[in-house]
Amino acid sequence: MKNLLSFGLASLLLGVAILPGMAQQPSVVDQFVGAWRLAWLEQPGTDGKPYRIDSSGMLVFTRDGHMSVQVMEHNPQQASSAPEQYSQGGYEASYGAYMVDKHAHTFTFHVEGALVRTLIGKDLPRAYEFSGNQLIVKSTRSDEHWRVAWERYSATSTATQ
Repeated sequence: MKNLLSFGLASLLLGVAILPGMAQQPSVVDQFVGAWRLAWLEQPGTDGKPYRIDSSGMLVFTRDGHMSVQVMEHNPQQASSAPEQYSQGGYEASYGAYMVDKHAHTFTFHVEGALVRTLIGKDLPRAYEFSGNQLIVKSTRSDEHWRVAWERYSATSTATQ
């Protein structure tokens, strides 16, 4: 009985020591949650080399699995030759639900509403990676070669930035 009591007490102490450390480790979804500002957006030019598009935007992920994105090109280009059209008149806006596959490093955006109405109801799988304070996203489609980096808004960000 004394050994059993000692084992129980040791297990309890070990649990108390381990649980706080486990609680501090964020889940993969926790890494997404919050507001992000567009750092850069690049797509291949006619020569096949990537170039940055002068644009700004905001991406928001909620803890309950919803997201929204808005991107504005400052100098809208001609109509895109991309296989999927995401913007209209140099502006992209959509919202919906997302699911993360942490093993594949992808998330799928289920579009519930969008400026480009042909996107509504589609599932858009995206590859992601976290690099420093950036979330880098690209299409998983072999015929799309754009990449976008988002930076988390910090507590010191202001509305005037």
